[in-house]
Amino acid sequence: MRNDPEKKQGASQPPAARAPRLNFQDHLADLEAEGLLVRIERPINKDTELHPLVRWQFLGGIPEDKRRAFLFTNVVDSHGRRYDIPVAVGALAASPRIYAMGMGTSVEEIGPAWMRAIANPIAPVVSASPPCQEVVITGEELHRPGGGVAALPVPVSTPGFDSAPYLTATLCITRDPDSGVQNMGMYRAALKATDRLAVRMLAGTGGAGGYFHWLKYRERKQPMPCAIVIGCSPVVVYTGPQRLAADMDELAVAGALAGAPIRKAKAVTVDLEVPADAEIVIEGIIDPEVLEPEAPFGESNGYVALEGFNMQMRVTAITRKRSPVFTSIISQVTPSESSIIKKVVFEPFYLAHLRDHLSIRGIRRVVMHEPLTNLRPVIFLQFAHTTDRNEVWRGLQGTASLRPDCGKIVIAVSEDIDPAGTDAVLWSLAYRSNPIEDVHIAPYRGGVQGAQYGPRSMDSTMLIDATLKRTMPPLALPAREFMEGARAIWEELGLPSLAVPSPWHGYNLGDWSDTWQRFANRTAAGEWELNGAETLARERRGLDPETPVRDIEKMGSE
Repeated sequence: MRNDPEKKQGASQPPAARAPRLNFQDHLADLEAEGLLVRIERPINKDTELHPLVRWQFLGGIPEDKRRAFLFTNVVDSHGRRYDIPVAVGALAASPRIYAMGMGTSVEEIGPAWMRAIANPIAPVVSASPPCQEVVITGEELHRPGGGVAALPVPVSTPGFDSAPYLTATLCITRDPDSGVQNMGMYRAALKATDRLAVRMLAGTGGAGGYFHWLKYRERKQPMPCAIVIGCSPVVVYTGPQRLAADMDELAVAGALAGAPIRKAKAVTVDLEVPADAEIVIEGIIDPEVLEPEAPFGESNGYVALEGFNMQMRVTAITRKRSPVFTSIISQVTPSESSIIKKVVFEPFYLAHLRDHLSIRGIRRVVMHEPLTNLRPVIFLQFAHTTDRNEVWRGLQGTASLRPDCGKIVIAVSEDIDPAGTDAVLWSLAYRSNPIEDVHIAPYRGGVQGAQYGPRSMDSTMLIDATLKRTMPPLALPAREFMEGARAIWEELGLPSLAVPSPWHGYNLGDWSDTWQRFANRTAAGEWELNGAETLARERRGLDPETPVRDIEKMGSE
């Protein structure tokens, strides 16, 4: 292993803004220069070791900003075969910062950059000599043992459960036979033979663009051309998971993200256009009359998807650069690379929808819960303290109704609660919500992602207002200045590094008098006996224990 990122000067600092890279290997070089890529040069088994090794950085408590891309340069399989193509994992979105590097922007500007690109697409241009076709493999080379897709170092994503190595970091390109508009989607594809794949294009709630194209080809009884791109400019790859309008060319949106046209090329054996600077392209034909069992395969809903019939793709060509890099992503149980790709775009998209389109007052943040739940089912909204409850409920309903696969459970909290801190959200649920008043359950919504192999039944939505509805006493932690002073001493003593949650200090929530603040100030200054003298002068007789002082003293003042 090389490149200790902690020793790279400036590794924790964001890189200077620059145009997005249009070549994936240039992007890898940028990550390495910033200390965001780790090279693994020892032999790594793609069937048993590669994905589990990278997955540890998502499961092992490593902070998000410490996650890295991995480049494996000595890839082998369980038969001892060594592959001459390196494998990159985590290079697209191991962290929001890596995603932002691919976009050529800051993390904070990811959402606005997408909005601008969708509004101002730049049409792609044709390349006469595309690098993605420097090597063309067709005919018998696709059928020989160990040839075709078997010659690619495709990792097993969930060893012990998956039924095959899977292409995961894909751009599956299909064309609408009516409009001629292409669609690019990130769909999984299982290796079945050297010249055959099983492709899963989401057919459930909302569907996928490729699936709707397949329906049209099935109606026409015509084969559907398909091209699967593995590795290209990040701004091109990032368009795949987004739900753009059906008539919008993803390459044109990618061009707007890049600030320059994306180069494209005619595929060799199918009537499709592919990114000219892609690393690898697998071309083929899908017969819409034939489906083949696909899976088991680990799903992002946290469970293994069992066998389902999905599309069979016959490979007609593999084209690639002379020295390509194979790209894979960590998906399945979240957090993952797959969930980061969605999270950094979905959250600002939802916030813009609520704030700008629905004009909901007081909305501050939208956070899609990532660990285990795969972003979409559980969404947290943060509102300003003074937000009217009608606005809170409009925000809850607007969130749940925007997408059929998002917002099964939506929880609103006040702005002192960090919606990214689940413990703080649960505290707010426990003490700021009355279930009989603040919980609304609505029927008739589609199932969450991954439900396609389960019972075919309608799901429902739960909306919860856990905002602060009245003034309350301060949070019972030391005030900020005392916690900051103690932390400075902690670090001075060289004690273990701290992972600071929110909340980490006490603060005023409105139910707090000048008298009580005077008591606190005296106590911190060591003058607590003055408080005792003052309370002695206010003693009463004939009361029950725990009678609120202010109730009695208020009565006496009236």
